[in-house]
Amino acid sequence: MHPFRKPLVAAAAAALSLTACGPQEPTPSTTPAAVEDSRTPAQREAERTPYELDSAFAQAAAEFKVPADLLKAIAYTETRWEMVKGEQEFEGMPAAYGLMALRGANVTEAARLAGVSEEAVRTEPLANIRGAAALLSSYADELKVDRAELGAWAPAAAKLSGITNSEAQAQYIHNQVYDVLRKGAVASTPGGAVAVSLMPTKVQAQFASPSVHAMAAGPDYAASVWRASPNYGSRPSGTDIQLIVIHTCEGSYSSCWSWLTNTAAQASAHYVVNESGSEISQLVAEANRAWHVAASYDCSLNGNVMCGLNTVSVNHFSVGIEHGGYASQTSFPAGQIDASAKLTCDISKDRTVVRDSYHIVAHGRLQPSSRTDPGPNWPWSSYISKVQGYCGTTSSSLIIDSNNANNDTSKGYIEVSDSWISTSSTAGYYGSGYFYASTQAISDPATFYFYMSAAGSKTIDAWWTAGTNRSATAPFIIWDANGNKLATVSANQQANGGAWNTLGTWSFPAGWNKVQLSRWTTEGSVVIADAIRVR
Repeated sequence: MHPFRKPLVAAAAAALSLTACGPQEPTPSTTPAAVEDSRTPAQREAERTPYELDSAFAQAAAEFKVPADLLKAIAYTETRWEMVKGEQEFEGMPAAYGLMALRGANVTEAARLAGVSEEAVRTEPLANIRGAAALLSSYADELKVDRAELGAWAPAAAKLSGITNSEAQAQYIHNQVYDVLRKGAVASTPGGAVAVSLMPTKVQAQFASPSVHAMAAGPDYAASVWRASPNYGSRPSGTDIQLIVIHTCEGSYSSCWSWLTNTAAQASAHYVVNESGSEISQLVAEANRAWHVAASYDCSLNGNVMCGLNTVSVNHFSVGIEHGGYASQTSFPAGQIDASAKLTCDISKDRTVVRDSYHIVAHGRLQPSSRTDPGPNWPWSSYISKVQGYCGTTSSSLIIDSNNANNDTSKGYIEVSDSWISTSSTAGYYGSGYFYASTQAISDPATFYFYMSAAGSKTIDAWWTAGTNRSATAPFIIWDANGNKLATVSANQQANGGAWNTLGTWSFPAGWNKVQLSRWTTEGSVVIADAIRVR
């Protein structure tokens, strides 16, 4: 039995579980939510009451005479039925909000038509759905849509998307929105209650079909479609590719690649991976410089590695991969993660990029002043393990991060009380941040659990961010699965930050063993729970 015993600190409310009614798209991961909770009160309320969504779609549909199933299909295509909060990934493309991913002028007009505030449209599920329904209704009048015919609503749905590229519009309508209508989908709460249901229906969109001509494969990745972007430059002579940067589009796949192939965007990425993992677009040849990170490299943000590249534009020596989706979403579809890992493996082999968390990195880590993508719930540990596995370099080590979103929780996870504070204020952390707590005579440890299928000898390493306020006697307590204390190791966390520090080697039985970082040591300092490695 998986030995979770306490709720995670500031854990997000449980995400919806999605199940397709027809041919199924891979189910999103059920990895526990991140420990850092930056949602608004309205978003938290929306996630606590997902069962209200079906009635909200029905209410908005009846009020504005828009098909409820169309509203559900658009919301699924855009956000997988999540209340996303606005993040900007591309200059010139306003941030998206809510279940319907409304942006910019659409938020203003939706609020006016629905008779609510713009803040309500951004943060309240019903107001967001009503605003989108009001917009669709106004487009139906403008386009003279036969409201009784579901397929006739396609031009209105295309207009709501904001996509202007005709090929992308056709893909969005036929391969995304109306494909969901034909297949159906159901989302349920962890308790099994149906939150949103979209039953399959036979319908054809009355809209120009996607191009039937054979799409050329990308020049560097045969499993991709070549959609050339004009937004790129040459890499400086002699530059080696050393980073692969992971992004989220803050929008749907079709809107993402269509914008990045528009000269007005003045932005690009080498690749875009769709939500299900069924299609990847290559936009820029890997030999060229895509415009995906608007920052110079600062090694203090990335574990103090490759410091010789400080002040150099990240774009000079990196490959960028965008993903349909949002930094604020609670999980990522398994198919998307799998397809992305295969792509990253291929890039790393061709460009000899090191397959670890310092060379396969988040956009938000490199540009923290203005970007957070791919967000706290990107499954970093399992993602990099997949990359290594596809490349035949799977490590025998297990890393347990302080953020459970980065862990394969069937193998390892962290458990802390409310007294531990999550932050990323000091550079050199592993993963996406760390916990800290004050030292005092109290039994309140941070506990790293790791599972062993068979008994064996393992070496334990710990990672922390160093600082003068850290404890010089941080007590790491090693326990086996039978409840035996094997050792207490005193570590000086004022030194050797941003690196693995060996605690020792012990024999462990099969089952859930653990490493605890205790607060019970000399008062007046803090202890840092960042990550442990079992090897």
